[in-house]
Amino acid sequence: MKLKILLHSCCGPCSIFPTRKLLEEGHEVRGYFYNPNIHPYTEFQKRLETYQEFAEKTGLPVIIDDNYEIDEFLRQVAFREGERCRICYSLRLKKAAQVARKGQFDAFTTTLLVSPFQKHELIKEIGTAIGEELGIPFYYCDFRPGFKEIVTVSKEQNMYRQQYCGCIYSEKDRYMPKRKPKS
Repeated sequence: MKLKILLHSCCGPCSIFPTRKLLEEGHEVRGYFYNPNIHPYTEFQKRLETYQEFAEKTGLPVIIDDNYEIDEFLRQVAFREGERCRICYSLRLKKAAQVARKGQFDAFTTTLLVSPFQKHELIKEIGTAIGEELGIPFYYCDFRPGFKEIVTVSKEQNMYRQQYCGCIYSEKDRYMPKRKPKS
């Protein structure tokens, strides 16, 4: 059955496989860029520009939310850093579901499901719950088998590839030297 699907996209590289797979399944796909968690702003801009280039090159119709809403993300996460991924997924998927419902899509999904570094079951749980709450189905698909493909293709196409998930906490985890415990 052909569905009109809104694909929440975190970046250009992660959009490669999910877009292709959904189109091959016969669905009508529209991308949606919304990422209030990305830090710093220059990183947000690089990911946005790369996503727009990807969409233009592939002919993918997109909706771009280029508002830099890091303040909202940080307000929600402050003093709950251990729940930052749950909060981040919820923010992005709820907004995607709202856009999908308003745009009369049949379902929504996310490119976050392509990364083996994301909390896959948590994304599925949150997407499903938000979909039920807002009356727009979450289209679950395990896109992880396409991860190696997105790495290869994005390198071949010289796409900007980020080195961390996006938030200030993941940036710290990625770049801060690990200290050995004092004896």
